[in-house]
Amino acid sequence: MPTIAEKILNRASGQNAVAGDIVSARVDRAMSHDNAALVWKNFKSLGVDKVWDNEKIVIPIDHRVPANNIKVAEGQKAIREMVKLQGIKHYYGINTGICHQIMPEKGHVKPGWLIVGTDSHTTTYGAFGAFSTGIGATEMAGVWATGELWLRVPHTIKINVTGNLPKGSYPKDLILHIIGKLTAEGANYRAVEFYGDTMEKMSVSGRMTVSNMSMEMGAKAAIIPPDEKTFEWLRPRREGELEGAYADPDAVYEREIDFDVSDLEPQVAKPHTVDNVSPVSDVAGKHLDQVFIGSCTNGRADDFEVVAKILEGKKIHPDVRLIVGPASYEVYLEAIEKGYIQTMIKAGAVVINPGCGPCLGAHEGIMASGERGLSTTNRNFRGRMGSPDSELFLASPATAAVSAITGEITDPRGWL
Repeated sequence: MPTIAEKILNRASGQNAVAGDIVSARVDRAMSHDNAALVWKNFKSLGVDKVWDNEKIVIPIDHRVPANNIKVAEGQKAIREMVKLQGIKHYYGINTGICHQIMPEKGHVKPGWLIVGTDSHTTTYGAFGAFSTGIGATEMAGVWATGELWLRVPHTIKINVTGNLPKGSYPKDLILHIIGKLTAEGANYRAVEFYGDTMEKMSVSGRMTVSNMSMEMGAKAAIIPPDEKTFEWLRPRREGELEGAYADPDAVYEREIDFDVSDLEPQVAKPHTVDNVSPVSDVAGKHLDQVFIGSCTNGRADDFEVVAKILEGKKIHPDVRLIVGPASYEVYLEAIEKGYIQTMIKAGAVVINPGCGPCLGAHEGIMASGERGLSTTNRNFRGRMGSPDSELFLASPATAAVSAITGEITDPRGWL
């Protein structure tokens, strides 16, 4: 009767625990990005000389790349020195991409694994059937030292999604709609499992968007049962047999919620919370100063395909700055080879190197006071992408691309 979360944590702990129990679980992969410098500082205070396993720690540098100030440069230097000292096998510098994209790309994700990362959107790997969750730098220092972490086994919410997404609506619209209904605290410290024909038909990229943003409703993990589509995506990227963990037919769920997406209108999250969601028609016409398309949420090749089709032969509005950020260099190269990048540049977009810069308001796309932006990222908190006196809306790549052309928030359905 276990859920997927219970099965994975029981395998990792060697226990027969149920929701609510505390387990000490063995970690399969531990990921830290730029904040590995802080983890390293905490690790050194433990009095441990060597990390528990230099092949199970993954360190991508992605938040401020290349370094945008001296303090950041010093932090990244400290990470490089630590990587050499500890013999960390999987270090990715400034030319690889965003952690949540390159973790599965580089084979560091596997169905049934327990993966922890010092980033809240580590839930992304649930798209591949893993229990993946964010932890703090102090907790990660303990993981580096011992390879283990204690966790309370979460209760699980089962979400069934049925119907075909209509023209103009995408996985991003689906997860925004779900977050709007459940609210930002609707899945606090809960595992969420997604089922239904909508999820089965969804691309791996779309599933990553759903698992990524589930953290915005408080989810501890956001798991989509792996299928042949999952295995086909992973096989070229990692060696060994791929087996998923699946809930028993009589698994006990805390709640079960049904969504029918057949009539789902494109969604927009309004300032300044992700759960402040409404149909695009409610906010259409609002003037925009900046549009950002990219990030670990929507910076993949299929996202850019949609954008390129919309921008083909058109120009962005003269009042709008359109910034595009691929999620990784693998994505970047694919988008170049398929002509998406050229199309976006010809339309007036500025394409930046893969990284997190604009998403967290670090660099390469900061908004000024009084400006309004629309982004395909995962958060729109006050000051998230610049001035606390700016406004940020969240939407799909299609909505973002059309809005960049018109200069105002626009329903994409008439453009597709």
